Amino acid sequence: MTDTTSRIDIPRLLAELSLEEKAALLDGSDFWNTQGDDSRGIPAIMLTDGPHGLRKQAEGADHLGLNASVPATCFPPAAGLASSWDPALMQRVGAALGDECRAADVAVLLGPGVNMKRSPLCGRNFEYFSEDPLLAGSLATGLVTGIQSKQVGTSLKHFAANNQETDRMTVDAQVDERTLREIYLPAFEKVVTEAQPWTVMCSYNKINGVYASENRWLLTEVLREDWGYEGLVVSDWGAVNERDKAVAAGLDLEMPSSAGVGQRRIVEAVAAGTLSEESVDAAVANVLGLVAKSQNREPLDSFDVDAHHALAREAALESAVLLKNEGGILPLAAQGGPVAVIGEFARTPRFQGAGSSQVNPTRIDSALEALELALLGKRELLFAPGFEIEADAADDALVAEAVEAARTAEVALVFLGLPPSYESEGYDREHMELPAQQLALLEAVAAVNENVVVVLSNGSAVTVSGWEGRAKAILEGWLLGQAGGSATAALLLGEANPSGKLAETIPVRFEDNPAIGNFPGENGVVRYGEGLLIGYRWYDAHALPVSYPFGHGLSYTSFAYSELAVDVLDDSASPRVRVGLTVTNTGRAAGAEVVQVYVTDAEASVYRPEQELRGFARVHLEPGQSQTVAIELDSRAFAFWSTAAHAWVVEGGSFDIRVGASSRDIRLTDTVTLTGAEITPPLAVDSTADQFLAHPRGGAWLREALAGTEMGAMLFDETHGRMMRAIPLVRLSRFPGAPFDESALAEAAALASAQA
Repeated sequence: MTDTTSRIDIPRLLAELSLEEKAALLDGSDFWNTQGDDSRGIPAIMLTDGPHGLRKQAEGADHLGLNASVPATCFPPAAGLASSWDPALMQRVGAALGDECRAADVAVLLGPGVNMKRSPLCGRNFEYFSEDPLLAGSLATGLVTGIQSKQVGTSLKHFAANNQETDRMTVDAQVDERTLREIYLPAFEKVVTEAQPWTVMCSYNKINGVYASENRWLLTEVLREDWGYEGLVVSDWGAVNERDKAVAAGLDLEMPSSAGVGQRRIVEAVAAGTLSEESVDAAVANVLGLVAKSQNREPLDSFDVDAHHALAREAALESAVLLKNEGGILPLAAQGGPVAVIGEFARTPRFQGAGSSQVNPTRIDSALEALELALLGKRELLFAPGFEIEADAADDALVAEAVEAARTAEVALVFLGLPPSYESEGYDREHMELPAQQLALLEAVAAVNENVVVVLSNGSAVTVSGWEGRAKAILEGWLLGQAGGSATAALLLGEANPSGKLAETIPVRFEDNPAIGNFPGENGVVRYGEGLLIGYRWYDAHALPVSYPFGHGLSYTSFAYSELAVDVLDDSASPRVRVGLTVTNTGRAAGAEVVQVYVTDAEASVYRPEQELRGFARVHLEPGQSQTVAIELDSRAFAFWSTAAHAWVVEGGSFDIRVGASSRDIRLTDTVTLTGAEITPPLAVDSTADQFLAHPRGGAWLREALAGTEMGAMLFDETHGRMMRAIPLVRLSRFPGAPFDESALAEAAALASAQA
């Protein structure tokens, strides 16, 4: 590879460029390209949509997929890929995406999205990975690493708290500090610290009253100072509110072109003294650094279309989740009676979401064609479409045709799912149900055939509790990309073994979900009132039954867990613990199992969720094969965010280690005791008496001051002492007979805090 980075001399350019020229570089030149300057040797580069496939428009420009794009491999969207729990697969998919971007001369692929699935109604959930930040961050890190291994940039998005489409351009997400740090920021943090994406994309919304594009705490203090981010911050398309404030906050590049408005406001703000030229220079340096990195690669004329399609099929195989398999009805036998394939989705697959991530696939596999080919000469196949995908009501003739096919078949494969109009960028879903006409079809088919297998196509979770009793098996296909049809056929016929695990909980009822009453907000504000408790954390905390838990997924084989060993590798304020166990394939088929490690802190000074995913490993085993699995947990596995210390803290004590096949299928448990760190929150004059007494130095001072006094007797009275000790000391200092005044209290608080 030829090193062309030296062609762009950033220090020299910063010295030579005028303020107007610098400001121009911070604006796009059109919808997808940065601003170049041929006279200075600065080329324009293209950023374009992803993240599960390249969406480069051949002509025209829009942000919502309305115009045609060049053919590219459509891999499963994040909702599907997440169920693989396989960062190594993500890295391979990323490398393929990188090659396709190079062949199309694209510098940055806009993705992946790592926002949490806070509500099952978010219209863009198909593009996000999980309700759990560790899983989302691990998978996204693999994807970013793979793409950037090809010297193509990524854009980690949408930073941050972009968990709905309703009013997403303007809504104020009100989220407390601990919830942000523990739930909504860790996936971003993991990708930034482990993979350094070339760009991070700010979201449209406000966070606690400040637009993300103008949020210095988010873009500079957290992203750059806390996490050490080295790349460029780009706006989501049209996310900039006030350009000069955005530059000061740490937003480098505005996209798309602002037609010169952003440039003028930057220049005017510098002239007015409200924006420093140093801030402008820092942003320009980041833009030039991105351009330089994009030039440091050899061109690629084409990519292997067949190999990428095969990889998309492999990804689809790993993404599907077998939710239910009553009586081992799956896999279907190679020989037997007629098979009815019912549902338009079998013939016309829905394989991706709608909006800015919509890819023009190089080819499309349908499950119907794949099943016809596989069963040719072995079993009779009867097809009935059953319904029109976007119809509002059932078609009696189509239902009758489907019922007749099911009546004469040995087994009925019923393909159901969400129409494209049900979920898209730009709006949230109205409910979690499958279309009524599809449920009516299922009811009619089940009335004449007891061997029903349902295959789902949906980008967001749907409730199954109202109809799953009519199906012996359910294969959750999510959206499986362009090769999903042939992958689905292979899974149904046992040519491949399902190994996907749910990356999100499927609740019994929509009304059980954690964001009820706090989604999508009102009057321009959405309050994250559930705090830490999203996804399985919520269902566990409230002891709610679920249809299928986080981490669940069946297989055509079985796995046994044994010989759990938990070893403390480092018992310091930043501990490390190794969890080891043996996994054995006890069935008759080769398959993959995902071992999940959950940690719980039963006794803590703050509220902690019942359990939290802290590690996982995917292992493939032949029948009868055993393998030792080792999963190392770092200090973050045991830490919580202390709002008093504004830092991660491991509180000493006992932690339960739970190892299982899902969040509610725990196979092995152990307990580990860690020393942790001493937590000594600072004191202030308005700290309560209880807070002073719990402090090693503040407590000693207060006990000495109260010794032998009437106030001391009141504070330690068995009946009323608890009430008295809850009063801030500054108020007690004003009580008659107080043994200290406010000045002495302030001195004691400052001294105790300084010594902490």
